[in-house]
Amino acid sequence: MPIHPTAIVNPAAEISPEADVGPYCIIGADVRVGARTRLMAHVFLEGRLEVGEDNIFYPYSSIGVAPQDLKYAGEASETRIGHRNKIREFVTINRGTTGGGMVTAVGSDNLLMAYVHVAHDVIITDHVILANNVTFAGHVYVGEYANIGGHCGIHQFCRIGRHAIIGSYSVINQDVLPFSKTAITREVGVYGANRVGLERRGFDADRIEALQNALRVLTRAGLNTSQAIARIEDEVPQTDEVREILEFIRTSKHGFIK
Repeated sequence: MPIHPTAIVNPAAEISPEADVGPYCIIGADVRVGARTRLMAHVFLEGRLEVGEDNIFYPYSSIGVAPQDLKYAGEASETRIGHRNKIREFVTINRGTTGGGMVTAVGSDNLLMAYVHVAHDVIITDHVILANNVTFAGHVYVGEYANIGGHCGIHQFCRIGRHAIIGSYSVINQDVLPFSKTAITREVGVYGANRVGLERRGFDADRIEALQNALRVLTRAGLNTSQAIARIEDEVPQTDEVREILEFIRTSKHGFIK
């Protein structure tokens, strides 16, 4: 196992023989690191933290540290990191709390750019891109293939639907619809389907057009939500994606962004 002589690794930590621990890294007692994961330098890992395989942590990232929640009382909560993630410089990921299920989790194949902050009890699924300085409050859920632009702030308990794209500098304080393109000008709003992202991931033109029509009814028809849902059910082809948006709306606890 290549561990640089300047690294400090607690003997109780479980480090795969195929992992690579670079200069000045610090690894706590309850940390497990999987095969071929690389800690470049000055990486700090602590708490009950499980890191999967083939991840790369860039310098000065801090993972599994105690949450910035005044209610946290030292409970043995967890942080889980999946496989093949890129965690860039100065990323911070806080472990979970009693009030949020005790787990903060990052799935697999994600890119967290420099200075991203993942607060307690946040769940990031797979294939997510978080640009520089994205900041999550606690208890946020991010669906697959979401793409969040730089300097966005995400309010606690919000959900980001899968395949959504959020423009830079947006302040998100309600749920973001799946498949949508959401951005802030003078106020935050939905600007149709995330057409480019969906095309890149193999969605055909008919499915994208159905999404575009559903989002147009929701955001541009001057209807309240119940009226818009009724019109979508009557007039828009009920593809799997359209049904997913309708179910997302029905299960939203804090409203959603139009």
